[in-house]
Amino acid sequence: MAIDFGTLILNETPDAVIVTTPAGEVVCWTQGAASVFGYSSEEALGRTLSTLIMPPGQADDERAIVRKTLEQGYANYETMRCAKDGTLVYIDSSSKAVRAADGSISHILWSKKDVTHLKVLRDAKLVGARFGTLLDSMPDAIIMANRSGRVVLASMQAEALFGYGHDELRGKPLELLMPERFRDGHMAQRNAYVVEPQLRPMGSGRDLYGLRKNGEEFPVEISLSPIATEEGILIMSAIRDISERKQIEMTLHENNIELAAANQAKDRFLASMSHELRTPLNAIIGFSGTMLMKLPGPLTGEQDRQLRTIQGSARHLLSLINDLLDLTSIDAGKVELRFEPLQCRALIEEVLAPLYSQAEQKGLTLAFRSTPHDIGIMSDRRALQQILVNLVNNAIKFTEQGEVAVRLSTAVIGGRESLTISVSDTGVGIARADQARLFQAFSQISNGSTRQFEGTGLGLHLSQKLAAMLDGQIVCDSQYGVGSSFTLALPLQ
Repeated sequence: MAIDFGTLILNETPDAVIVTTPAGEVVCWTQGAASVFGYSSEEALGRTLSTLIMPPGQADDERAIVRKTLEQGYANYETMRCAKDGTLVYIDSSSKAVRAADGSISHILWSKKDVTHLKVLRDAKLVGARFGTLLDSMPDAIIMANRSGRVVLASMQAEALFGYGHDELRGKPLELLMPERFRDGHMAQRNAYVVEPQLRPMGSGRDLYGLRKNGEEFPVEISLSPIATEEGILIMSAIRDISERKQIEMTLHENNIELAAANQAKDRFLASMSHELRTPLNAIIGFSGTMLMKLPGPLTGEQDRQLRTIQGSARHLLSLINDLLDLTSIDAGKVELRFEPLQCRALIEEVLAPLYSQAEQKGLTLAFRSTPHDIGIMSDRRALQQILVNLVNNAIKFTEQGEVAVRLSTAVIGGRESLTISVSDTGVGIARADQARLFQAFSQISNGSTRQFEGTGLGLHLSQKLAAMLDGQIVCDSQYGVGSSFTLALPLQ
């Protein structure tokens, strides 16, 4: 039986032997070509060679080779091509123009040898000579790969991180080091990165995961740095295991969920209890007031004193409940302000009217001093009144003798024209070391005699929050033993 040695050689050679038309259409595809590039003969025949094996973005390179082959009759080169599964392979290639009887070029004969392994060895030798054991001293795991995505060097930290022995990773595709579900996407991204390599710092990009040799997954952060060498671009990856950090983040996330649930429960409780708490307190205040008016009958001196204590305690508790509810509403973003034009002198007089008797009972003078002309401002009436009530109440409470003065004026504060309302007193004053805690919630200054005054420490905290919502601020100027001045500043524009 006669043997067709030509066909035998073509089919048995491990290299890819391919015949195309001058336009690049495949007319012969050997078993070696199927082995190197992954396409069967049936898949390859009739398609152009460039659409089969050219990596994205390198069409110009293929056209240049075809042009050289047609002009010179042959071409020899080493380049990178793409297999069916997306794997990049280094190819030692030669092409030869085949002429017809009339001298015209009828076909191109291509011979392509897979030299990926040899390229890895060359790159590894080059990297070893340049970096030596330097990369082993770096804290992060370091992996260097060539443009085909093959590992040419893995530091000791990288081998330990992924669970491989010494030099066991050399020549392996990078996709081996990640879960299978990410491999196809990574291969496409890697091929695109090869076309336009650029520095990518640690922590940028999407969430990434590594895969140890034993199949264990772990979250990682990766930085990428292209390294130029005489053998071409190499990609250095610094890899960091962030399992501990992710665990902390997860714990914090779970704690935040629990905290949010607790805050919601608190808000629901305060909302539902506000009516139940206010109703009996208003009844206590109302009935004690009726009895103090002696409508049911005369009172003894002791009865009058006790009723006033009951009424004062109920009012204090109602004020506390209102402050708590207001703070809850502000923190939940449920307070809606209604800005309207306000005349400040009339508003302040309205706030002070019920407080004159309170100051008089303590033997204090409550004075209001204003600029000759009234001052108008766009603001929320209720919030502004609540701030002023808190400031004046505090001044009266912490002053045993002398005066509480309210001043209306304007000033330039922080580079902007502002309305200023100052509440000054001749009370106990506040030491400089304690002034930083003035506006904290549930904070009361405890030096000297100030602890004799009851309170929750919510008034100034609530007032500062309301001032911030009005685009303003409250500042304090105080001297211990002399007195204090609290100034509310709101922008006039």
